[in-house]
Amino acid sequence: MPLASRPLRKLGFLTIGLFDESDPRRGHESTLELVELGERLGFDSVWLRHRHLQYGISSPVAVLAAASQRTDRIELGTAVIPLGWENPLRLAEDLATVDLLSGGRLNAGVSVGPPAHYEQVRKALYPDTGDHEDFGQGRVRRLLDLVRGEPATDFEGTEGFEVFSRRVQPHSPGLARRMWYGAGSLRSARWAGENGMNLLTSSVVKAEESEDFADIQLSHIRAFRAHHPDGDRARVSQGLVVIPTDSATAAQRARYQAYAEARTPRTAAPQGPARLVFERDLVGTSAEIAERLHAHAAYREVDEVAFALPFTFEHEDYVQILTDIATRLGPALGRPHRTD
Repeated sequence: MPLASRPLRKLGFLTIGLFDESDPRRGHESTLELVELGERLGFDSVWLRHRHLQYGISSPVAVLAAASQRTDRIELGTAVIPLGWENPLRLAEDLATVDLLSGGRLNAGVSVGPPAHYEQVRKALYPDTGDHEDFGQGRVRRLLDLVRGEPATDFEGTEGFEVFSRRVQPHSPGLARRMWYGAGSLRSARWAGENGMNLLTSSVVKAEESEDFADIQLSHIRAFRAHHPDGDRARVSQGLVVIPTDSATAAQRARYQAYAEARTPRTAAPQGPARLVFERDLVGTSAEIAERLHAHAAYREVDEVAFALPFTFEHEDYVQILTDIATRLGPALGRPHRTD
């Protein structure tokens, strides 16, 4: 086992929060129950994916507001909010509100680019401004400035009985240090560092200087830290799909293996015009997964993880997976099991 791995400091998990169209409340309740379970199991963080016009969480900020009232300690993250769907000023207000409600536990991860299927959705989303919207990193800069308390207007003062502020209210001073950027390319990783954000890196990257996933991800992490004011201390969270089977039933193990095998072909070569490279799902005992992670060049550079739960499993599967991650995989990676 390589000795270069950093000791695992923060253990997190990520979920998409799927639901049945006929009973969406049940799916959202299931997600909140997993957040509560994560806190009881001693996870440091939970992260929610973001899905629009699909059967997954479309408003993670709203769900995390609810989670903030059911938990006391666990950090609450978004991984990631696609800013092409958002107004930065309104989002800054929502993020600050949830951060205050949670007692400063929000980790807001964002990404850039046009909304998915933009030509089909633009009439509903931006009927009048679709040709003029900035879907690039300028949109992130606007959000960062507003979260940091920069003026949103040149007007402030009292008008009648109402008092107006030049900056977004409420203002949460610590939130700016907990803004994350979801980067899948060398350029975006470098940009995140230059702009003082934290880095979220997932199981998907762009094949640029290599076609080996771990090598590509490692280059992103190093480029990010090389351009970040905090250097090697800059925060990076890695989010691979991890499925420990220690306490799984035989039926669960078979289903997990079939899931991973169905997704394996896409990992053989870069996919599509963007040349996306996918990392293999890690399925096995906690000891087996820990051995593979310690041999992973990019994992050896991080001390925070947000292991991604598979999309299509049942609630009881997630309970088993999270329990094994917290009680077996975490300790195998050097992080003692802690419970509240």
